[in-house]
Amino acid sequence: MGKLRITQVHSAIKRLESQKRTIRALGIRRLHGSVVLADTPQIRGMIRCVQHLVRVEEEPGTPGGA
Repeated sequence: MGKLRITQVHSAIKRLESQKRTIRALGIRRLHGSVVLADTPQIRGMIRCVQHLVRVEEEPGTPGGA
């Protein structure tokens, strides 16, 4: 299982409350803050909900897939 680096690149101000909660649930605390999380279907679903607010990169040195 690979790792993803998720970085918030747009503000969550004036966004839906569910989007704000998703950003917090991902562990992102502030604008331009990054977290490294396992690449799971649950995390991918959360990213899809806030894809307009975040940038996602695969972490180097981790297996990319099957």
